Amino acid sequence: MMAGIKALVALSFSGALGLTFLLLGCALEHFGVYWPMFVLVFYILSPIPNLIARRHADDSESSNACRELAYFLTAGIVVSAYGLPVVLARKSVIQWGACGLVMAGNCVLFLTILGFFLIFGGGDDFSWEQW
Repeated sequence: MMAGIKALVALSFSGALGLTFLLLGCALEHFGVYWPMFVLVFYILSPIPNLIARRHADDSESSNACRELAYFLTAGIVVSAYGLPVVLARKSVIQWGACGLVMAGNCVLFLTILGFFLIFGGGDDFSWEQW
């Protein structure tokens, strides 16, 4: 039980670090534009296809169409989260430094989301489903 608490604390720290990178990319006086905050939508949308696929997928097969479609949609959402700051920087809506900070925040937050599902998504006694 204590290992799960340590993992949860580590994941919350890394999530806070990723959001700090995102906020720094928006709120620093040098950048001062809050358009990169739209990547928050991608952070919310990214686990949804996998949650639906785990609920509806048949676990007897090693690979099925529902799970593969969920992986494809999740990959599209993650690529879109990386693409939005680049498009905004190319169109000079945000500066390239803000784009770099948002990219760093993307890396940290998507690894945090992945870590959450790897640690708590096993379906054993200590899983996210009990919360």
